Amino acid sequence: MSETSRKHKAEAPKTLGFAVITVSSSRFKAQKSASKVEDPSGDLTAQLVEKAGHKVVLRSLVPDDRILIGKSVSESLGRHDVDVVVTCGGTGIALSDVTIETIRPLLVKTLPGFGEIFRRLSFDEIGSAAIMSRALAGVSDGGKAVFCLPGSPNAVRLCVERLILPEAGHIVKHAREG
Repeated sequence: MSETSRKHKAEAPKTLGFAVITVSSSRFKAQKSASKVEDPSGDLTAQLVEKAGHKVVLRSLVPDDRILIGKSVSESLGRHDVDVVVTCGGTGIALSDVTIETIRPLLVKTLPGFGEIFRRLSFDEIGSAAIMSRALAGVSDGGKAVFCLPGSPNAVRLCVERLILPEAGHIVKHAREG
């Protein structure tokens, strides 16, 4: 790591507030009819974030619906205690996968390297199927980081441990500069 990167990371916020939003029509439907629904990717994201010393200030579950995804993410971005929004699910190539199309317009800048590096790392684990992921990251107008992850727990672990946690504070620091 360069001296400049090391300095910027040292100046970055150490504790961040995270919103974790799971996008899944099947889990959303199950939640309506059951008191507890399994959310392995959302749970894993929250556990990893908290283990790293950050706070999960919001958890939600929404279906693959542009209006509800947009509302959930926009409300999260509007909260003063949220620095980072992580969505899990809806990043594939099925017609119902609309997370990327919904969230991209909410970003003032995208971080293409996030998706590129995720797909490269994922390729090492799952092979050529990695090309079907449309993982996305960027920053919002309010200087908040946004990450859209696939719904698979393996993909979540890879993204959170290897990409998000090492860089989230650094990204937020720069996104909030003049």
